[in-house]
Amino acid sequence: SIVGFLIALFLGIERTAAMYVAIALTFSSTIIILKLLSDKGDLNKLYGRIAIGFLLVQDIIATLILLVTTSLSSGDGGNVFALAYLTILKGVFLIGAIIMVSNYILPRISHFVASSQELLFLFAISWGLGMGALFMKLGFSVEIGALVAGVTMSMTPYAYEAASRLRPLRDFFIVLFFILLGSQMVLTDISKLFVPALILSAYVLIGNPIIMIIIMNLLGFSKRTSYSAALTVGQISEFSLILATLGFEVGHLPQEVLSLITLVGLITISGSTYLILYSDHMYPFVEKILSYLELKKNNKEKTRDSHYTAILFGYQRVGEDFIESFDRLGLNYVVIDFNPESIELLKQKNIPHIFGDASDPEFLAELHLPHLKYVVSTIPDAQVNKYLVEKIREKNHRAIILSIAQNRDESWLLYNAGVTYVIMPHYLGAQYAARMIGKHGLDRTEYHALREKHLSYLETRKI
Repeated sequence: SIVGFLIALFLGIERTAAMYVAIALTFSSTIIILKLLSDKGDLNKLYGRIAIGFLLVQDIIATLILLVTTSLSSGDGGNVFALAYLTILKGVFLIGAIIMVSNYILPRISHFVASSQELLFLFAISWGLGMGALFMKLGFSVEIGALVAGVTMSMTPYAYEAASRLRPLRDFFIVLFFILLGSQMVLTDISKLFVPALILSAYVLIGNPIIMIIIMNLLGFSKRTSYSAALTVGQISEFSLILATLGFEVGHLPQEVLSLITLVGLITISGSTYLILYSDHMYPFVEKILSYLELKKNNKEKTRDSHYTAILFGYQRVGEDFIESFDRLGLNYVVIDFNPESIELLKQKNIPHIFGDASDPEFLAELHLPHLKYVVSTIPDAQVNKYLVEKIREKNHRAIILSIAQNRDESWLLYNAGVTYVIMPHYLGAQYAARMIGKHGLDRTEYHALREKHLSYLETRKI
């Protein structure tokens, strides 16, 4: 925000308007990022979880800023701060009351309306519009009411069903929202906006990710994870556009600046979409450049014994089960992970480990690959697993390699790369369940015993 504010001042934008521009350049679009990560299948990857985390924090901050902006729209200059304070206080109490309703009353109502798909659809629309109208009546913006309505609806057991029913309507109104913003753009002298829009867009597409990479590096994350997470901040948010619209209605923004922010939104949303979709293809070309952004050298931790014969790539999820198998076989193993939280957990459990990224060729070159007997990869990325297997096979053709895949195409890809056996969790789970049914049939006692055994197992697995 500070850098964006300075750029806006440099472009000749008035100080108050520059503050709006700075805030607008900071927020990233939760809707767009969730859609892109879902399409790529990266929601459960480390960088995907990090991106979703800071996007949710941004949404909370954006809501508070919208509360303040709404209070300014109905106040006079002398009592602005007092009115803003009272509005925020009133908003906190109102949201608290709605949370109470959503915890104790809304679940019962939603259980009743869920008996009919049409009734659930009508209730979801009524709840959203009703909350928007309530907040507007109490002096807030409709947008805040809609946001609170969505959050409270998401707490019900029928949130996914309601969301799927409302998705076409949501997409339709998103289109109308962009049409409304486009209608407010000043196109009579677009040449004056073109250069500032390109400068601000370049900052959002390049500058924001650079700042994010530096922050991720200082937090101890690998270069690849920092790069992937940073690309998700390369666009401005729908909150940015809403904030600009409110600023225009309050009188803090001239129409030219509103048009400028909207134009930056169109450029950055379009550009960042392709950057995220093709991030894996671009990484080899920017990898050396990223090295210059590493202010903190996250030294790879060396295991106490370099004569390991087994490696586990990725500790989270099911890593502990493979470690137990290595122990039973008497293998001298090491765990490799690039999540700092996993490394801390491995330290606490006194498990041999190395901090490193399986997609980093320099890191793989440091490993003792020719002497390996067993390799297991729980990494969810098929392309990273393929690269890892190819590097191992260049120096070791005898090692047994197990790798996880999510579907048939990924399995073929890994088998062709040289994997000994591909683990498909859904396939193995279905096989196990089928054998369980064949063995125990309708014996409820056996299923109860298996249930208790499974619950005990889950208690021992904290990740």
